Amino acid sequence: MTATLHFRLRLTSLPFLLATERREEKAERCLGQPFTDKMAGTEHTEIEETLKRIEAHKGVIGTIVVNAEGIPIRTTLDNSTTVQYAGLLRQLTMKARSTVRDIDPQNDLTFLRVRSKKHEILVAPENDFLLIVIQNPCE
Repeated sequence: MTATLHFRLRLTSLPFLLATERREEKAERCLGQPFTDKMAGTEHTEIEETLKRIEAHKGVIGTIVVNAEGIPIRTTLDNSTTVQYAGLLRQLTMKARSTVRDIDPQNDLTFLRVRSKKHEILVAPENDFLLIVIQNPCE
């Protein structure tokens, strides 16, 4: 029997990653020193804990958070793999979202699941980002 990862993430909080990324850059320019986690607040910690919980599931190969421009802002995979998954899955997700809206303009894509012989790819799209989880479907 295949154990499939089912995760529920407070997706409304993940745009905080984007805001934190921008705030970190501004703080570093203004303060002249690196931005610390203490400055980010508890919401950042909550997001990190949720992502770590997802990554701890049996069979999870990696996670990627991609911003609206298709740029990975957080990943557990190597750079070339991350860039490949981020670019291709962003295109696929936008096409799937467009298809759902063409069928019913009142509807929207909330989750995309792609399963192949080797991997299962779970994509949770939001307005400002994508959360991508790659897992081994056999574990």
